[in-house]
Amino acid sequence: MILPLTFTLAAAVSVGAFSRARGAAAAAGRQARPAPERPLRPVHTYSIVARDPRTGEMGVAVQSHWFSVGSSVAWAEAGVGAVATQSFIDPSYGRNGLELMRGGASAVDALKTLLAKDAGRDVRQVAMVDARGRVAAHTGAKCIEAAGDRAGHQYSVQANMMANARVWPAMARAFEASRGELAERMLAALDAAEAEGGDIRGRQSAALIVVRGESTGRPWADRTFDLRVDDHPEPLKELRRLVRLQRAYNHMNAGDAAVERKDNEAALREYAAAERLVPDNVEMIYWHAVALANMNRVEEALPLFRRVFAADPNWRTLTPRLVRSGILPDDKRLLERILGAGRPPRKRR
Repeated sequence: MILPLTFTLAAAVSVGAFSRARGAAAAAGRQARPAPERPLRPVHTYSIVARDPRTGEMGVAVQSHWFSVGSSVAWAEAGVGAVATQSFIDPSYGRNGLELMRGGASAVDALKTLLAKDAGRDVRQVAMVDARGRVAAHTGAKCIEAAGDRAGHQYSVQANMMANARVWPAMARAFEASRGELAERMLAALDAAEAEGGDIRGRQSAALIVVRGESTGRPWADRTFDLRVDDHPEPLKELRRLVRLQRAYNHMNAGDAAVERKDNEAALREYAAAERLVPDNVEMIYWHAVALANMNRVEEALPLFRRVFAADPNWRTLTPRLVRSGILPDDKRLLERILGAGRPPRKRR
């Protein structure tokens, strides 16, 4: 194979340089040290960290042309704070930032402490918000353009490797103009980034985390939203779908809690709210029907059972098993009525 002249010259230079370097290293003996480890490539990303002054909730929302961005960029802990770490990413900013804030440091002091110890600070982009709404952000001088951040009242938006420098200001305007729950407002910021041009390389993944303002001591119960779209042609659209679905399941969980408290009306309100959000979700319809049956509101339950059994007969097969687990009463007549929902009447002979 004939190599281009430029490649041949470059190879010759490289070989010569390598030989000189090898000779110098041999002369230095064991005093020679390897070059410091450098990141290979950036996680080109736009994100928002924010706190809701009304509820105290905190969260992170992010989109990137990078696989599974949520697994490394987004960090949050109830009663502590939220962190987004991106560009030539160092995930330890998430863990260590939360640890410092948990120990009483403000977001500003936590970020300052971590940057002071990081020789790679010029290629990092990090933002934090703490449980009191204090924010801090850093965009290293060597982050790939267009890159920058903007902090506002209890939030910060940041982006790197964007199509243009209008992206993060558009995020800030959208977040400030939006109303409603924190998750919805952060999604508005992501949508604004995409509308302004977004990541210069396109889109691939997205994530959203929202935690409570105060810790219950049960981390699994403190996350209102914990959603990831790891690989999708339209990650923001998919993330919105998942947020809607999660919100519906949050209503279902609240309904179950109300049943435990014997507050039947509150339970039914929550179940109805869930079904309004995702009216075709047969699982939600099914458990709503089960709750009604347990409340002796069988006539209201039967049409719901009928819809579920028509969609998938396996739910009919499942139903008798609930009796053994104590989820439905051990009442043969009730079970027969439920299982008969939607079945054609038997022909007389």
